[in-house]
Amino acid sequence: MIRLCSVSEIPEGEGLRVPGPVPLAVFVVDGEAFVLDDACSHQAASLSDGYLEGCWVECPLHEVAFSLRTGLPSGPPARKPVRTWPAVVADGVVYADLDVVVEVTAAAPAVPAEVA
Repeated sequence: MIRLCSVSEIPEGEGLRVPGPVPLAVFVVDGEAFVLDDACSHQAASLSDGYLEGCWVECPLHEVAFSLRTGLPSGPPARKPVRTWPAVVADGVVYADLDVVVEVTAAAPAVPAEVA
């Protein structure tokens, strides 16, 4: 696990872009950390700039939502999921295991009406 940021660096109800070889979007929802690639799979829009609704983030350009848990999109124009990474919050710090990509094994849960 590597340190990404402190929880206090993430604006309430928003995401934080963490630069690196592959930029990451970091979210904390109800104390649970989520880390995914910070680029919409349709085009390279920054998901950390998207609208957060529960465990979904809406792409700021395409109005497609991505599950923070699975990376699956809610529908077109995005057809491919974004990669997600195992993450934890410990002592107010977000850590992620960037050696392990979370595999998508099931369909994403229903998208909240406010995001769809």
